[in-house]
Amino acid sequence: MRSYSDLFRAREFAPLFLTASLQTAASTLGGLALGTLVYRATDSPLLSAVSMFGPQLAQVVGATTLLSAADRLPPRATMTGIASVFAVGTAAMAAPGLPLGAVFALVLLLGLVQSLGGGVRWGLLNDILSRDGYLLGRSVFNMMNGILQVCGYAAGGVLVTVLSPRTTLLIASALYLAAAVGARLGLTRRTPRTSGRPTIAQTWRTNGLLWSSPPRRTTYLLLWVPNGLVVGCESLYVSYAPDRAGVLFACAALGMFAGDVATGRLLPPALRRRLGIPFLLLLAAPYLLFALRPAVPVAAACAALASVGFGASLIQQERLMSLTPRELSGHALGLHSAGMLTMQGVSAALAGTLAQLTAPAVAMALMATASLLATSVLAWAGAAAGRRPSLGTAAGSVPEPVRPPGPGVRRD
Repeated sequence: MRSYSDLFRAREFAPLFLTASLQTAASTLGGLALGTLVYRATDSPLLSAVSMFGPQLAQVVGATTLLSAADRLPPRATMTGIASVFAVGTAAMAAPGLPLGAVFALVLLLGLVQSLGGGVRWGLLNDILSRDGYLLGRSVFNMMNGILQVCGYAAGGVLVTVLSPRTTLLIASALYLAAAVGARLGLTRRTPRTSGRPTIAQTWRTNGLLWSSPPRRTTYLLLWVPNGLVVGCESLYVSYAPDRAGVLFACAALGMFAGDVATGRLLPPALRRRLGIPFLLLLAAPYLLFALRPAVPVAAACAALASVGFGASLIQQERLMSLTPRELSGHALGLHSAGMLTMQGVSAALAGTLAQLTAPAVAMALMATASLLATSVLAWAGAAAGRRPSLGTAAGSVPEPVRPPGPGVRRD
């Protein structure tokens, strides 16, 4: 597949794209509304950051218990169910007088459900498209995320001000419900990618298989750590500029859109493969300027420039898919998604804690510094591993992807 029009000619791509678009719009509106609601009630940067990115904290639980279901449940029914749960949970958070503890309990419950969603969605995308079309298809989804976040955060800022955070949460709930209907009516029924019962034991076994390969392991860490630390910076937008946070989120999303267009469509493959680490450095460097407490227009420009670096995720995902057998693609992508979101949630909590102890601007600069250090260490480790010969493998070569258990191996 060489063009965007080729993607939309693939059966089921359009309904999957529509369903994902509705969920992205819902999460954008709902996240900003919930973060604003909690900040107004508590005046706490930590609680505001955790309310927006708290679902990610539950991803680690899902990654160790639920991920085997990503390849073992029918995609249409699973995606419909996940969107429906989010519709109900988001509406419940809008209930007047709901205790803060109940709000955070719902946030974590939705995060646990969400941990399965990434594997199901991206595994289905990998099935719908040919192997060489995955990066182009994923770039379209990422560009959609950028556009909808630009529009969603701008609209969310208006809705929160003109209406209220609770009303905005109800609008987000309606969008989740529309996504559930779209998945049920637009996608076709498919059999699971892999046979067998989804169990915790199977999740652990497959996680171990995926993690056992050094090239895959380094790729996962590059997908999770630098990205997550920078999202910690983004989680402080509300406390950095309470009345202009929507502007910062929208500019960051615009930068992400530009990076995804360049990575997925404009850069030739040979050059793209060399830009993974430079993009990760770009992702963090502009946030160092927040130590100077820039005005909102300058801060917005820094956020937009930094977010171009999110294009690194596409480069690393392409490498991950080249190292993973197709029958494990859903689980592998689910592990990527769950690990990334977990790191984002942990980083949001860490950034919020630092902001409580210092100031949001100082905390953002510290998180950016940590991201730069993590990228440098992982780049060095990856280069060192590439130079180190291993038993039966030429130095610098990539071992064969590990295969799933064969028919003679017992499946739980």
